[in-house]
Amino acid sequence: MDNLLSIVTFLPLLGALILAVLLRGEDAAANRNAKWVALWTTLATFLMSIFILTGFDPSNTDFQFVEEHEWLMGLQYKLGVDGISVLFVMLTTFLMPITIGACWTVETRVKEYMIAFLVLETLMLGVFMALDLVLFYLFFEAGLIPMFLIIGIWGGANRIYASFKFFLYTFLGSVLMLVAMVAMYADAGTTDIPTLLNHTFGSETFSLMGFQIIGGAQTLMWVAFFASFAVKMPMWPVHTWLPDAHVQAPTAGSVVLAAILLKMGGYGFLRFSLPMFPVASDLLAPLVLWMSAIAIVYTSLVALVQEDMKKLIAYSSVAHMGFVTMGIFSANQQGVDGAIFQMISHGFISGALFLCVGVIYDRMHTREIDAYGGLVNRMPAYALIFMLFTMANVGLPGTSGFVGEFLTLMGVFQVNTWVAAVATTGVILSAGYALWLYRRVVMGDLIKESLKSITDMDRRERIIFAPLVVMTLLLGVYPVLVTDIIGPSVAALVSNYDTAVAAFEASTQLAEN
Repeated sequence: MDNLLSIVTFLPLLGALILAVLLRGEDAAANRNAKWVALWTTLATFLMSIFILTGFDPSNTDFQFVEEHEWLMGLQYKLGVDGISVLFVMLTTFLMPITIGACWTVETRVKEYMIAFLVLETLMLGVFMALDLVLFYLFFEAGLIPMFLIIGIWGGANRIYASFKFFLYTFLGSVLMLVAMVAMYADAGTTDIPTLLNHTFGSETFSLMGFQIIGGAQTLMWVAFFASFAVKMPMWPVHTWLPDAHVQAPTAGSVVLAAILLKMGGYGFLRFSLPMFPVASDLLAPLVLWMSAIAIVYTSLVALVQEDMKKLIAYSSVAHMGFVTMGIFSANQQGVDGAIFQMISHGFISGALFLCVGVIYDRMHTREIDAYGGLVNRMPAYALIFMLFTMANVGLPGTSGFVGEFLTLMGVFQVNTWVAAVATTGVILSAGYALWLYRRVVMGDLIKESLKSITDMDRRERIIFAPLVVMTLLLGVYPVLVTDIIGPSVAALVSNYDTAVAAFEASTQLAEN
């Protein structure tokens, strides 16, 4: 099918335009219609994206379904997917109908709320499909706007503070990336990403303001891109915006933020940092590995002392993203495979955990852990679902959480055993905070009077969780569904990376002799 990627990318935007132009009024019927239009739009987008997956050839490591057109002022509109990006497209289209289903209890400015999520879906899909630097940057930065509005309008009591902190952190990080993109264009003479992947940026050491820049221009460009992607993930110590954003965001906003938006940072490392700046990536990999290990341990310890459920899960997300950056910068097959698998798996698990918080928040309007206890007595179905995703978050074998963590640790162990050893303690700590949360919220006697009339999950909530349960268990017992698709593209990435690093080391050795 021609222009399949454009259809999938802009179908949600079409739904948003229909809502904006054709739907009028703020009554109950108009609100209900807005929800149904958004739901059917996201479902149609998911069904169309299945054609991308079924037509995708994993053995072909080139970009597929490529669309290329001249754009404004000679700029290029170019889309395509490879084995690294195609599953992020599928993750986005899979989770958005679930996200819209979680919005069903919203009653204020419903039409605008749905429009924000539909526009956000288009922008997120654009990030994973863009094959031009300018197009990538536009999608990457524009995605901040709907999420800023979602937090700032429909969020909690401190939503204005949280939304501005989210926007400023992520926007300022990306300013340096824009400077690096201009430098890349000046060097290579193109903004075409496939061409840039085959371009060798300068790695000769030079002096700048009295400092020796080992790795040359590559190092400077790598640092600029790192500033943007590290904030987006977010990595320690630039992670502080995430807990605030999660606590103040509405449930659906937290789901999208944790399950999809954070993955843009990891995707950026895989699309730009490793293949375009391999020498700088190799030189600075030890720094990233230790930052990741510190993040895993530190944020796990911080999670242990949280009293707000959302904040605890937010710190848990930072810890799990630490495994991702470790895997990516181990730069071997197991590590990168594990990082991508961890990102896909985390999308299902973290999204489900925030939905679990949303279920009881809708009933009790508090996220304080001390406000709950003994929910298993009144909500057995909820207790079962919450237990499954708690175990998956811990990394229990048989769930998708185990596969990603195990592969990343295997990859890191081949590079640095000390980093692997420190990171492994994070697995133990994650069991501590996750089971502690579950015990205090779900287990024990039902003592609090306010909880004695609480009701179990209704049919809508069970339907929302069903696909997440299926994917978490399916990928846990049959991980080749992911690894077979990403494997060849990752192998090509690692091979090109090793070749570039070996050539740099050989030239350095020759110069020293």
